[in-house]
Amino acid sequence: MEKRVMTDSKRRKGLMAASALLGGVLVLSACSGGDSDASGSSSGKKDSQQQQADEAAAKKTSEADIKIAPKDGSDNASINNAAKVTVSKGTLTDVRMTTADGTAVAGQISADKKSWKPTNQLERATTYKIAAEAKDADNRVAHENASFTTVSPSNSFIGNFTPEDGSTVGVGMPVSINFDKAITNKADVESHITVSSSSGQEVVGHWFSANRLDFRPEEYWTGGSTVTLKLDLDGVEGADGVTGVQQKTITFKVGRNQVSTVDAKTKQMTVTHDGKVVKTIPISAGSPENKTYEGQMVISEKFKETRMNGATVGFTDDDGKGEYDIKDVPHAMRLSNSGTFIHGNYWGAKSIFGSVNTSHGCVGLADAKGANDSSTPGAWFYNNSMVGDVVIVKNTGDKTVAPDNGLNGWNLSWADWKAGSAA
Repeated sequence: MEKRVMTDSKRRKGLMAASALLGGVLVLSACSGGDSDASGSSSGKKDSQQQQADEAAAKKTSEADIKIAPKDGSDNASINNAAKVTVSKGTLTDVRMTTADGTAVAGQISADKKSWKPTNQLERATTYKIAAEAKDADNRVAHENASFTTVSPSNSFIGNFTPEDGSTVGVGMPVSINFDKAITNKADVESHITVSSSSGQEVVGHWFSANRLDFRPEEYWTGGSTVTLKLDLDGVEGADGVTGVQQKTITFKVGRNQVSTVDAKTKQMTVTHDGKVVKTIPISAGSPENKTYEGQMVISEKFKETRMNGATVGFTDDDGKGEYDIKDVPHAMRLSNSGTFIHGNYWGAKSIFGSVNTSHGCVGLADAKGANDSSTPGAWFYNNSMVGDVVIVKNTGDKTVAPDNGLNGWNLSWADWKAGSAA
């Protein structure tokens, strides 16, 4: 009996323990389930608090949205229009642009304070940094920074052009552009260059080589007209991996119509204005052994005095020295790149002018040493001539000057000139 009682007692204790254990599990489960419900309520509260905090933080952040171009880290950026800062939902208060070494770059914020750009053209192969600041309607400040590098010289091309902006030139002056890289996409490049005249003359380009493009009308420019050259080459691919960087407009004036005709047979030069003779000057052209080129030539440079050394143009003696070396040639004006000039001559006898051709290929006019005697024919012609004036040389017995030897494209027919256009 005792043993049984004890067994029942142990069993009751075991059942109680099991009940307690189950109760504990149930409690734990209930707590877990209850915690899940509470957690949902607590999480929702936390989310609400976080949302309120986020909204509060957002209210403290400026709405001004700043954009900087080119994008941060860009390379091969344009030196013309790439750099720009704009803002929406606000106004710009400060923009600072510097080179990598800290040198400031001038710029200007627009009148409405919505944009900024540099004042001047940027440099090639240069890294620039921009720091911009703006405010929104509530005067909350926003900042933006970017850095970029402009196109390198090896990946870009420029065209060196003549005549210069604002100059006044003679009626024969072509627009001549010499590119610093060979151009293979000629049509694209030419189509982004326009030359127009206030006279309404048709102007066409002609490629002399992969590096040179000239423009002219069919006849000489109209005296008194204005010519405009527009280069819109920024980003234009001139060759594989090589793009243009120039974007500019230049204008020049055309002066009075002066054309001078040198006749090697009569040894006289007639100077005309609008076809009317205003002066006849005795000359001495190239000798029979060294004839002067024939053709239409354009004055490309003027020098009150210059040195002329025969060795530079192939006239040498047995010792290799120049057949002549005159260090103070007066009133010299270039007619070709190969050394043809019309210039004053003080060393020759006055009797040669108008009677005999004695030069090494140039056209000589009587002049005085020092280039200070304004009464000489050489001084008169120099003082009454300008770059771009036409000098026609005839009856020398020599060949016509090559159209690309100087600014002498007038020696091509209009049909041949137009055939050299790629547009």
